[in-house]
Parts: sequence; C-alpha cells; structure tokens
Amino acid sequence: MIQGTGSNVGKSMLVAGLCRAAVRRGLSVAPFKPQNMSNNAAVTSDGGEIGRAQALQAMACHKALTVDMNPVLLKPETDVGSQVVVQGKRLTTVKAREYAKLKPKLIEAVLDSFNRLKSKSDLVIVEGAGSPAEVNLRQGDIANMGFAQAAGVPVVLAGDIDRGGVIAQIVGTQAVISEGDAALVAGFLVNKFRGDPSLFDDGYDLIKATTGWAGFGVLPYFGEAWKLPAEDALDIKNAEKADGLKVVCLGLSRIANFDDLDPLAQEPGVSLTMLRAGEPIPGDAKVVIIPGSKSTRGDLAFLRDQGWDIDLVAHVRRGGHVLGICGGYQMLGDVISDPEGIEGPVGETEGLGMLRVETLMTPDKRLTETVAVHVASDQSFRGYEIHIGRTDGADRARPFARVGGRDEGAVSADGRVSGSYLHGMFRDDGFRRAWLAALGATVGSEGYDATVEAVLDRLADHIETHLDVDGLLAVAR
Repeated sequence: MIQGTGSNVGKSMLVAGLCRAAVRRGLSVAPFKPQNMSNNAAVTSDGGEIGRAQALQAMACHKALTVDMNPVLLKPETDVGSQVVVQGKRLTTVKAREYAKLKPKLIEAVLDSFNRLKSKSDLVIVEGAGSPAEVNLRQGDIANMGFAQAAGVPVVLAGDIDRGGVIAQIVGTQAVISEGDAALVAGFLVNKFRGDPSLFDDGYDLIKATTGWAGFGVLPYFGEAWKLPAEDALDIKNAEKADGLKVVCLGLSRIANFDDLDPLAQEPGVSLTMLRAGEPIPGDAKVVIIPGSKSTRGDLAFLRDQGWDIDLVAHVRRGGHVLGICGGYQMLGDVISDPEGIEGPVGETEGLGMLRVETLMTPDKRLTETVAVHVASDQSFRGYEIHIGRTDGADRARPFARVGGRDEGAVSADGRVSGSYLHGMFRDDGFRRAWLAALGATVGSEGYDATVEAVLDRLADHIETHLDVDGLLAVAR
C-alpha cells in the first residue's frame, strides 16, 4: 500500500507507474483505493462508478474497470457534505460529521472488494488517501492505516520533496502515528525531486537513521505527468499556445468529470485555458466549454457570481461557440427544476436561456458507456453518461448526437450553442479531430490513448531507473 505524507504527493501516479512496471514483469496486477474523494469519476464495465485515478491505474494494468477497484467514492456536493457511492452505487448523502459515524459500517464492503481483487490477481497495489498522520481521523479509518491493519497490508510511505520539508513529513508521520501503525510501514520513498538527487543523500540517510525504516529511493520529478488524466481540476495544466484555437473551460466550484479536457490539452493546435474564479472569458476565445458539475444549480449561481453569464452572451454575439457537457448542458437551458431536493434545496432555477430546453432532476442516475454518432460531422465516437435529470425542449429537435435509435443533446438554431450528456467524447481521436477541424483548428496525428499508453511506459521506466522496484515488490505479502 502506497500511503502519502499528505494529499497530492503523487500517490496516484506512483501506483500507476508501479502497476505498469509489475505488469511488464508478467504479473496480473490490480489497483485498489479503499476510499476516494473526487467528482471526477469513471463508468465501470459492471455499471458503476469509481475515481478517475483508479481508471488510469486499471489502464496501466491492462484491466477493465470494476467497482471493486474503488469501493467507497465520496463526491462532494457542498462544502460540508458529500454523496457516498459504495461499490459503484449511491448509498446516501451525508455531512462530514455524519460520515465519521458511517465509516465503520463501510469496512465490510471495502474488504469484500479487496479480497475479490486479491483472489483474481498476483498483486494488488493499494493507494491511500490524504495522510496517516491525520490521527484525529484514525478511529474508524478505512482509507489508510485502518484499512492496512484490517487487511494486513504492508505500507510504503511517500513524501513530496517538491513542496519542501520532506524530512519532517516522513519523520513527523512516524512521530504521531501509533506504534502498531508504524510497525506496518515497510519503508519510505521520496517523490518529485528536482535537480541532482545525490544532493539529498544526507537527508535520505537521516530519515533512515531516525525512523529505522528502509529507503526505496528518491524519484526525480516526472515531467510528463501532465499528459496523464488529471483527477483534480487544479492539476489540469493550461496548454496555452499563441497561435492555437482558443478553448476556454469554466472552472466551476463543483466541476465533475472534467477528463473531457485532457485530450484537448494535448492537441498541438489547441490553446486550452481553465478559467478560474474572477477571471473574465477572453474576448478572443473561439469555444467556451461549460463542464459537468456535482451541483448544477449551485454552480449556476457560482457561474453568475463570476459574471460569466454576461460574458457568454457577448462571446456568442462575437461569433463564438459554447459547448455544455452534462451539468453544463443543463445550465444552458431555460429552467432547472429539483422538486425533490436531490442536488440541494428543493426549488427551481432559471437557466442561462441559451438553449430552448428544460431539465427536471430525478433520483435515478444514468451510468452507462455509450457509442454515439455526432450529427454535424457524422463521426461515431465512444463516451459515457453519468448524470441525474432529464432534459427536453424545442432545441432537442436539433440533436447533438444519436445514440442507437434516440436523439441525444440539443443544438441552438444558429448552431453556435450545443449541449450533450456525453462525457469522454474528445478521447475519441476521430471525433476530436473532426470537431476541431470544423472550428478551424490544426489537428495532430497522435492518438490520445496511444499517448497515455506511451507515457505510462515511460513512467514505469522512470520508476525502474530510480526506485528499488525489486525491494518494493518483495514487500508484498
């Protein structure tokens, strides 16, 4: 189990790289994360949803996605509450304090999924969440040491030298956790080193001497990490190019399933900007994407607070295009109604009025992988749906796509505003190239999935070069 000294120390990337390294040694490998908190989910082959990081790790393992890879997924809906997804299905929505009481009841599902993966694999590589040093959360823990103790899994602690204080990160973790938890730690590694790693030899030796833990190496910063799908919207790298087609995505406060952006960021003819709160929509933007949201009405209010509703009207008046995906599609309509209070307070919110459609929130969540045909380009593509709510209205007479025998999405009468429930469309190389070419962009020749596969191989090479992979694998029980 790879645990970290804090959030965003590179656990997800380390697990993905180790998975690929182990697979290349002929092992059957599966990724596992007991509990994840993310609104960037992936639809699984067994009809559920898991965190996007585990989807990347499954790709590194050449495995189909299953709900067992991430049995507990928390999807924040407000600052104090999250939807709880257990083995791919929504269980409830709780506030943070209520979740602490719920956690002990979830360990059975966590261990059930872990044991099922273990029975089908030579090796399971587990990713922790946050840090085991958060000892105030230790009681009932299912994400770090609580899981490791229950499952009998040895732990490797990863520290992040890029943020500074890595010696204190690792030594301090040992100082605050219990002796029983510390006994599970087989060793440590240092991640994201920039420069000459030998300059840290004294610090590395100090950590070993102070903790008594084995060291598995110092991993230099992996510069291609940005080419791998991001789990956190803050990790999306702006790919701004002076002469590229300018695509702007609105950085909503509850942005969800933003993996739609990763393939666009890698296109040489696209200049992609994730717009942050308070920043106006640039006047030279060609396309504005309104992404998915875990709280559509809440994020519509957030959008208006930034003045983006006014900017969008001006953008279309200048000849720009707008694409709303999932929650963004719902926002583009005339009305969003939530009579049962599924996403928040009961009520109705006026939409942006850029599409003649209305949305009714319903308790049923649609989770499915989809093959569709884009109407404007006649390009088929694969995507997925992960949403609640039904949308209908006059502009549905001009669908964005067709799925089987049904129309999907809507397009405005002037063709400048489009909405769709389909995520993942830009991962399809043929569709992405056709959509960008119609907007005047220069498209690249390299396929997105092929790029990710190549980067995973180079990440595994990087890890093999700098870490003691034999020692890490020998730790496994």
